[in-house]
Order: sequence, then C-alpha cells, then structure tokens
Amino acid sequence: MSGGTGEAPLRVAVADDEPLARERLRALLASEPDVALVAEASSGAEAVREVLTHAPDVLLLDIEMPAGDGFEVLRALPPEAVPVVVFVTAWQRYAVQAFEAQALDYLLKPYDRERFRAALARARQQVELVRRADARPRQEALLSGLALAEVPPRRLPVKEDGVIRFVDCAAITHAEAEANYVRVHTAGGQHVLRETLTRLEERLDVRRFVRVHRSVLVNLDHVRELEPLSQGEYLLVLDTGTAVRTGRAHRARVEQALGLGPGDPGAR
Repeated sequence: MSGGTGEAPLRVAVADDEPLARERLRALLASEPDVALVAEASSGAEAVREVLTHAPDVLLLDIEMPAGDGFEVLRALPPEAVPVVVFVTAWQRYAVQAFEAQALDYLLKPYDRERFRAALARARQQVELVRRADARPRQEALLSGLALAEVPPRRLPVKEDGVIRFVDCAAITHAEAEANYVRVHTAGGQHVLRETLTRLEERLDVRRFVRVHRSVLVNLDHVRELEPLSQGEYLLVLDTGTAVRTGRAHRARVEQALGLGPGDPGAR
C-alpha cells in the first residue's frame, strides 16, 4: 500500500472465532505501513467489549461467531461507536445484509493479499474522512459507550415495603421516567426505583435495553411488533400487550437496534 494517512496510525481490530483466520489477518496487517492491530476478539460479546475499550478505526468482522454474530455486534454498539466495518467471512449469503448494515466492504474467504489490501485502502480513505469531519464527538461517544458497557447487573435491587427485593433484568419489559424516579415494568407488575432513567440506562445491558424516547427505555427481547407512524415515529408493541411510542430523535437508534434496513417495510 502506498503512503499512510500522515496522521495517526490506522487502528484496526479483528473479530473472528477461528484462530487461523485471526493469524492470517495479523500477518497481513503486520505487512502494512501505518497500521496498528489494537484488539482481537473470538466472539461477538468480546468484540463489543474490545471495540468499546480500544476504539479502533476499522473492525475486520466475521459474521458467524459464538456469543453474538457480526450483525449483533453492530447492533450492540452505540451508533457513534461503530468503526469502519469490513466483514470477513466464508459465507456469501450475508453480503446484502452486510451492506445494509453499512459495512464498507465484504471480504469473502478465501481472499488473496491484493483483495485484502484493496479493502484496507478503502477503509483507510473512509477513516481519513471521519477524522477530518469530526474526531472529538466520536471519542466522547466511545467513552460514553464504554461506561455503558461496564458489567451490567443480572438483577436490580428494589426497596419496597421496608424490604429489598431483586428484579430479574431479563424480565423487565420497559422503564419509564417519572421526575427523579423510574417505574420499571415486568409481566408480573411494576416497581419504582429512586433514580433517574439515565442512571438506570447506564446500569443495564446496552445490548438489550435501548432508549426509544427521552422518557422510555425498552427491553428489545420483549418487543413483539412495530407499527410505523407518521413523522418518523414507531409504535412498539411489547409481548405484554403494552404499546410504547418512540421519539423522532430516537428513530435511527430504534431501527438499528431492531435490525431494520433501508429496504425493510417502514424503514427509511
């Protein structure tokens, strides 16, 4: 590859569950100038953690991995924290879905060195554009995402009637802000927490809970269906039958979290 960015090295992360595949990528990256391999992951969950921790410019991402496939990795990341993505996979059938997920390139195994270098060159160009456009807001988002990713609890302690009860986070369907309190809903009832919705959002698993409105947080696992409304809003129907209206400002995040692409019904 000719020339570098003239700025910082290109920071690359690799996520692939096959040790030999990672070894090959390491070797190819080592032969490139101005490239730093900053993280490796062998599962989807590990990939999310490594991206949030190391903030790579480029993510070379396998699709079929344990603990979350490549698409789940992208959905789990805050939009601002998603690096330039090049899928590296042995499966041709995911190509359309990959580009719908805003991937820059799609390397189909087995690929040769020249094909790899072409993909990396495209990624480098994209990173240069991102750096020139706006670097500081992205870094702030990454730091915010890292805070969100800190070991989410499995249960929430709730003080009620003089005792502390523990609510299974997986059972939470949604949570609503009420001034400085939060009303947490499950299929079995409601609980009131003495904290803000923002603080609760920071504590919960970012891969599962998404802010769909400034005052509502929803557990994606409990979304049964979605109805597009006018002016960029959606009506989410939960498996409890509860309907939740999303905010226009949260549309992009909702669509990404639910895996909606430009060609899906109701999506942009």
